[in-house]
Amino acid sequence: MDKIIIKDLLLRGIIGINPEERVKQQDILINVVMFADIRRAAASDDIADAVDYKTTTKRIIDHVEASSDFLVEKLVTDIARLVLEGNPQVTKVQVRVEKPTALRFAQSVGIEIERSRADFQ
Repeated sequence: MDKIIIKDLLLRGIIGINPEERVKQQDILINVVMFADIRRAAASDDIADAVDYKTTTKRIIDHVEASSDFLVEKLVTDIARLVLEGNPQVTKVQVRVEKPTALRFAQSVGIEIERSRADFQ
């Protein structure tokens, strides 16, 4: 299966359980790997046959900026669902969400999941 990769999408949003995290936006680092067969798009050279990663990225940005989840677990799952719902060609997705400033002595803390369409039916 082929992979379409969105790497190191750095956004700002409200996420966390601590009082200061509920009022001040923080950095949220997102990586997405979409699994799809790209042969049709490669043969036709037509965007209609391709996974539209620009629109997908815009939907992720809009979602993160509008959300105020308490848990990374919720946000990472919401992003996986959003990717699969918006891209019929994508059969599976891996999503990693990290909070770069969550722990003082760590580069980041995050969660990575892998989901398919069956996980959201």
